[in-house]
Amino acid sequence: MTDVDSQYPQSRAATLEIAGGTRPFGIGSASARSALLTILGEFVRPRGHAVWTSTLLRALAEIGVEQKAARQAISRMAQEGLLVSERSGRRVRWSLTEAGATLLRDGADRIYGFLRADREWDERWLVVTVAVPEAQRSLRHRLRTQLTWLGMGSPSPGLWVIPDAGKEGAVLAVLDELGLRAKAFAWIGTWVPVDDVRTLISAAWDLDELADKYRHFTAWTTEMTPLTSAEAFVAQVELVHEWRRFPFLDPDLPASLLPSDWPAVRAVDAFDASHKRWHDTAQAQWDVWAEQEGG
Repeated sequence: MTDVDSQYPQSRAATLEIAGGTRPFGIGSASARSALLTILGEFVRPRGHAVWTSTLLRALAEIGVEQKAARQAISRMAQEGLLVSERSGRRVRWSLTEAGATLLRDGADRIYGFLRADREWDERWLVVTVAVPEAQRSLRHRLRTQLTWLGMGSPSPGLWVIPDAGKEGAVLAVLDELGLRAKAFAWIGTWVPVDDVRTLISAAWDLDELADKYRHFTAWTTEMTPLTSAEAFVAQVELVHEWRRFPFLDPDLPASLLPSDWPAVRAVDAFDASHKRWHDTAQAQWDVWAEQEGG
């Protein structure tokens, strides 16, 4: 799971109204694949059996995905080896492949384990420098995507840092995969106070923007009041759809390097409470649609 741009779109244009609250994130055709991943992870994988195309189309339509975009998303995931089809007369149902189930299981571990565990910090930093020519933009993008996924920040061009020496193996694996190990240098050590460490933090990561996203997310969960089972389904999908972006955005820095009023803790509590509040109703609604569609 390293393709951040394709799996976790960075913008949400639509704002939809729902039962006394606002859905500020909105899911439309531009993120049909990402929405499908959320539905498969929340409703299909836990049941372990095939689902009809019509059930998927119905569920995606509820969250604003047009049928053409929905069909394209299903087809794309089949081409990627994540879904496999089975025909029954003129109808088709879909099952997760082993690769698809693994992807969603790993994603669930990341989503539901993110920021939940306290960890001790040994005050060591991993520092990497790697030079990629400007002309190799695709390679530069892949490097940035994969190092960002690992939580690394870049305070200056070509320099990457993270306060987690345990990421050494993962970083070296990225450099090997991209053929950049021979062009990189890496060190592990403690911070030398030549300047306030907060200067480095603010240069490497935009924590102000991330904090705003956490506050926005928390406020949204408070405002949401779905009144029907279909609305609970939509709320649940959008909740998970949005929350799963945070592991890509948040480097999960040690508490000692974060502001004292860091809003991530409240956001985690808001996610957990909302997920628990809507879960049973959303799951029951999925079962109704699956039964109506005959699978």
